[in-house]
Amino acid sequence: MLARYILILSFVFIQILGSQAEPGARKIKFLNYPECIELSNSTGTVAVLGHHVGGRVLSYRQDGKESLFISPNESEWTPNGNKKPSSAGRFDIGPEYLIPKRSELWSGVWEAKITGPRKARLISKEAPDAGIRLIRDFILDDDSSHLVCTQTMENISQKTQRWCHWGRMFAIHGGIGVVPLSPEHQRFPKGYIMMRGRDEMLILPEDPMIRKRGNFLEILGPPSEPKLGFDSFAGWFAYQMPNDLAFVKTYKTSPKRLYGEIAGLTLSIWYPKKDWVPACELEPIGPMEIMKPGQKASFTENWYLLKNPYPKKNSQLDLQLLESKVKPLLK
Repeated sequence: MLARYILILSFVFIQILGSQAEPGARKIKFLNYPECIELSNSTGTVAVLGHHVGGRVLSYRQDGKESLFISPNESEWTPNGNKKPSSAGRFDIGPEYLIPKRSELWSGVWEAKITGPRKARLISKEAPDAGIRLIRDFILDDDSSHLVCTQTMENISQKTQRWCHWGRMFAIHGGIGVVPLSPEHQRFPKGYIMMRGRDEMLILPEDPMIRKRGNFLEILGPPSEPKLGFDSFAGWFAYQMPNDLAFVKTYKTSPKRLYGEIAGLTLSIWYPKKDWVPACELEPIGPMEIMKPGQKASFTENWYLLKNPYPKKNSQLDLQLLESKVKPLLK
């Protein structure tokens, strides 16, 4: 009888824990946020996911080196407080100038659960104005820094919805943006445009912080106007950080599909002065998805932290070395 009782208790315990007891995945407190999900592996890569103020990556680090800008006010969050911090690894949907308000997605409380070894899922509430619910799935590789970030839009309305993926992650300030050009698809004369405010687009910008070198554009630091848009279909870009890590994102591009941003952007970088916001926003943009009621559409960003030296004073970033490290990731 006792053995049967223990067996029943064990079964109940397993059901309660479900997928919580998985290798490389556990619940932790991060800053002031309880019940965050930490994904980790033997390479020293750690990703912390939070669901309290939107579904975000709160930390993504390699050997203790943080890659994300984490605002000081993240530590001031309380469950019943009015503060809704918005930093670190953010995701969104767009197009920016068309999408209605969506506080349920951007700053609402999400559901969070561990779904397997080094795997987790974050699920939003429904945003009625946009007609969308979001599902974000994360998988950390077992032997590299590779973090798969898949965002799925689900049409929960009774009409067709047309939206796109919009990554809005904040990296630490002071890095160098590297955007590979794709001449066969180039539409912008200089490979990029610059936004002045919210209603002026410069198609022939000149800025000393942005230069073309070989087949790459380099953003050496905050330009005169922080918002930049690119027409690259290379499927990757990098952000070389001062801590000798290159933050690389890879993702699929679709030259034959419609990109719905105001200038058909496939990528945007927002790089303000440090005294304004000490971060650099790295924003892959997906093509427009047409979703009938009940349909879903997904977009995947692959994140990597690659050991790569930040250039010393009066020297240049070795673009060929960086490209050689990225190419194997694209296969």
